[in-house]
Amino acid sequence: MFLKVQLPWNVIIPAENLDAKGLMLQRAITVRLMENFATRKATKDLGYFLAVTTLESIGEGRVRQHTGDVLFPVVFSCITFKLFRGDVLEGVVHKVLKHGVFLRCGPVENIYLSCLKMPDYKYVTGENPVFLNDKLSKIEKDVAIRFIVIGTKWLEVEREFQALVSLEGDYLGPIS
Repeated sequence: MFLKVQLPWNVIIPAENLDAKGLMLQRAITVRLMENFATRKATKDLGYFLAVTTLESIGEGRVRQHTGDVLFPVVFSCITFKLFRGDVLEGVVHKVLKHGVFLRCGPVENIYLSCLKMPDYKYVTGENPVFLNDKLSKIEKDVAIRFIVIGTKWLEVEREFQALVSLEGDYLGPIS
């Protein structure tokens, strides 16, 4: 699910980037904010950071004593993506294993769909393994699937989410 959030942030501008013209200063603050935002991957509470939408305010700068850099408190709005239990989403299969498949959905790389959560699908071995059902519907690599999220887990060290999903429900499964 996409969320629009407003965040306070501190932007540090090196002394050599400071200019007497206010417009250049605002540009430097905006550029530094975008650079800092791009390096921040995700948080447990907000999910994955996708895009800055608006810069709401720039506070008064404070000079740092030893470096001469200036710290500006800013407030901005951004779009984040976080998985919630019960969300119905679409993802693409990137790995097929005997016991299930791994999907990607937006910035989330580790979404697992167990064979136990794929009713009527049977594993078929071969050079390109697939899950096949009686109606000849295939789940294989690069197939788009609509699924429901049944659980998520935050991994602090990697700063990313894992999700467990299911096809048990109406209108879930491969998308043609």
